[in-house]
Amino acid sequence: MTEWIYFIHVSRADFAATMTAEEQAVWAEHFERLKTMHAAGDLILAGPTLGTINTGLVIFEAADEETARQVMAEDPVIRGGHGRGELRPFRVSLLRGRD
Repeated sequence: MTEWIYFIHVSRADFAATMTAEEQAVWAEHFERLKTMHAAGDLILAGPTLGTINTGLVIFEAADEETARQVMAEDPVIRGGHGRGELRPFRVSLLRGRD
């Protein structure tokens, strides 16, 4: 398994503070999916940047780039057009609690 990161770029500043009910529902679905990935051991870290620019970060493991792209494409936020995904290979070099 290799490590990957995808960024979720949202469409406007202050997105987290101005989400519509529909956007909140999609982000709730996104969060449930991340919890499932975490429980399965595939998710390493996930969360948003705070402040006026809200970029989501998802660091996870996948067998190859094709699988990683599929994971990102199936994210409800990206699939629904509520954010643009950007995938990159990643290496966790230092992480508290992990050698």
